[in-house]
Amino acid sequence: MWKWFCLMISSETGKKKMSALVLAAIGVVYGDIGTSPLYALKECFSAEHGVPMTPGSVFGVLSLLFWAIFIVVSLKYLIFILRADNKGEGGILALMALALRGVDRERSRWWIAGFGMFGAAMFYGDGMITPAISVLSAVEGLAIATPWFSNYILPITVAIICALFFFQKHGTAAIGKLFGPITCVWFAILAILGIHHIVQAPEILAAVNPYYGFHFALEHRWQAFIVLGSVFLAVTGTEALYADMGHFGSRAIRLAWFWFVMPALLLNYFGQGALILNSPESISNPFYLMAPSWGVLPLVLLATCATVIASQAVITGAFSLTRQAILMGYCPRMKIVHTSEQEIGQIYIPAINWLLLISVICLVLVFRSSDNLAAAYGIAVTTTMIITTVLAGIVMRRLWKWHAASVAVVVLMFLAVDLVFFSANAIKIAEGGWFPILIGIGAFIVLSTWKLGRTILYHHLSRQSVPVDSFMESVELMQPRHVNGTAVFMTSSANGIPLALLHNLKHNKALHERNVFLTISFADIPFVPEMERLRLDNLGRGFWRIEVMYGFKEIPDIQEIFSLCDKSHDMAFNMMETSFFLTHETLVTSKTPYMATWRKRLFAFLSKNAVRPTDFFRIPTSRVVELGAAVEL
Repeated sequence: MWKWFCLMISSETGKKKMSALVLAAIGVVYGDIGTSPLYALKECFSAEHGVPMTPGSVFGVLSLLFWAIFIVVSLKYLIFILRADNKGEGGILALMALALRGVDRERSRWWIAGFGMFGAAMFYGDGMITPAISVLSAVEGLAIATPWFSNYILPITVAIICALFFFQKHGTAAIGKLFGPITCVWFAILAILGIHHIVQAPEILAAVNPYYGFHFALEHRWQAFIVLGSVFLAVTGTEALYADMGHFGSRAIRLAWFWFVMPALLLNYFGQGALILNSPESISNPFYLMAPSWGVLPLVLLATCATVIASQAVITGAFSLTRQAILMGYCPRMKIVHTSEQEIGQIYIPAINWLLLISVICLVLVFRSSDNLAAAYGIAVTTTMIITTVLAGIVMRRLWKWHAASVAVVVLMFLAVDLVFFSANAIKIAEGGWFPILIGIGAFIVLSTWKLGRTILYHHLSRQSVPVDSFMESVELMQPRHVNGTAVFMTSSANGIPLALLHNLKHNKALHERNVFLTISFADIPFVPEMERLRLDNLGRGFWRIEVMYGFKEIPDIQEIFSLCDKSHDMAFNMMETSFFLTHETLVTSKTPYMATWRKRLFAFLSKNAVRPTDFFRIPTSRVVELGAAVEL
């Protein structure tokens, strides 16, 4: 009886916890894809596409839209891609780290890393367009409520976007709890509006038959191909399902989609189709025209809240992606502010925040309407989806040990769909698709230049390092004077003697009574267990080597490292008697063939403007000694 009671209590607790996760997932994960009904179907029937407004076209477009959602979201991401978790974490960089585990050849590893970096770079283009098109499409509903607002749509949009980005530094802990309930109300309203119009034209449900999609494609051909670029707008935001897996877990994300989000979205899309069948003129803005006249203004307010939440999810994703890139060595160090003492995932990166704000405002002012912005949307997302498919195929074959034929069938099936959508969006490059491509290429150049530069610098400094045995012999011959206290020499290499120690010994002719070589590195997993975090070796004669490993979702802290040394190895540190020696590298461009000259200059610029190691690793600045060293690139 007692065991049964305990199992019942634990089961109830588990259900409550899962319900909370599902609610939170609805608020964060599905914010982006949940606002697509504002503009997706309307864009499919844009006058520029030349698709006639006939019942056959409405059925055909809805059929394409339904199967796009089923194949891309439900089948590809929810069933297959979510299985590729890196210790519970998802996202393009986490997937890249998984793919790299199964590959030993250096050339292949660079290709995979390049794919991952480019996919991450394209995410920034998507992150700039999502707030612009989402908020703008919501505010455009004011013109339907009353024409008086027509001239104020852009100022109101810019004001909302500015408020959203200025609020980032305060964190989302306070309002984050409202995201789930508000988004649930949003999806409920989507479903109710859809059901109301489906009842008036129930024949629209026949559009689930793929025949209508094939018939539409065969009948209209080129126009149908162009329409696919707009159909894809219904699945933008799908990458968030995978990227946010570490926050909520795959089960909560799947439950939220299949039991609530997908039914609500499909009901609304089919409701819009039913409205267009009965009133073809409503294609001007079918979403808002679904509501009665008295409900348009409240719907605009609710839509604005939903789009702000969707934008918040993308901004948070950009912060998380940047942190991962920094810790994995693909991005220069930046200032990272933790906005919550309880949640490690709630961070704020000022440089990324202000860059996104400026870009989003420029997008709104240049494109001026959601119709124009729709042309710029999609190319970045489809590129990331293609890369995700390729990397997932490597994981299936190398890590999961799937049969080559099974991998080929799955990858080719999804890749075919991805490439069709990519091609349909590629024809819109001249109309605005150039923007995310430009942003993605720029971000890729920065990421790849930093990674290559740091690799070259690491090998260069490793060649200059002195072996431990040789150094010990020279110290014994030199017999420098010893001073009290501890000297910690930060070094990126776990082999040889740090350059900072050699410079200190050369100039000061002295050694501390205890000398520690500290190397902090990052694994390709999100979190490293505390028992595996630190390794300490006694090199003899007062020299110690400490190697510390963090995951790509953890921020190193020198105080935590010292506490762990004391706890696990009984090696205490007194901060007031400890000095930190760092090598300040002055990069000098040379004619070495390792990097192009412009890349060397870019790398030198990035290094100069990167956050100082003392700030990044939280080292007290009053205890730091920097020793300069010129390094040729």
